[in-house]
Amino acid sequence: MSLSPFHLAIPVYDLAAARTFYGEVFGLEEGRSSSQWVDFNFYGHQLVIHEQPKTAFQESAQSNPVDGHDVPVPHFGVVLAWEAWEALAERLRSFGTEFVIEPYVRFKGQVGEQATMFLFDPCGNALEFKAFKDMSQLFAK
Repeated sequence: MSLSPFHLAIPVYDLAAARTFYGEVFGLEEGRSSSQWVDFNFYGHQLVIHEQPKTAFQESAQSNPVDGHDVPVPHFGVVLAWEAWEALAERLRSFGTEFVIEPYVRFKGQVGEQATMFLFDPCGNALEFKAFKDMSQLFAK
């Protein structure tokens, strides 16, 4: 499957903390930057953090129930290869990351079985990282 890189710009109210989080905790390569924004190579995609005042969704997270968990909405993330997902989960644990939903396998034995984990960045942006052992399940019904 060949994908085009996406571009996502998100608000952060503490640019320094968010820069450290994405650069050091995730180990993302930094691209261009200014005093108000920073580009990151987000697994081959362009993630830009923009310093802005705190937004309503950063103040108090909303959620929807999925597989017995409260999934934060909105959220974003990447579908990784299974081994890369496992490595990321361990990396995040090694940094003492507090998960909203701990890494686990969702929909076990069902269509769409996937590994998933949810966390917030230091500015309240929710992230989900997932993996499928069978990538054909990504859009399965």
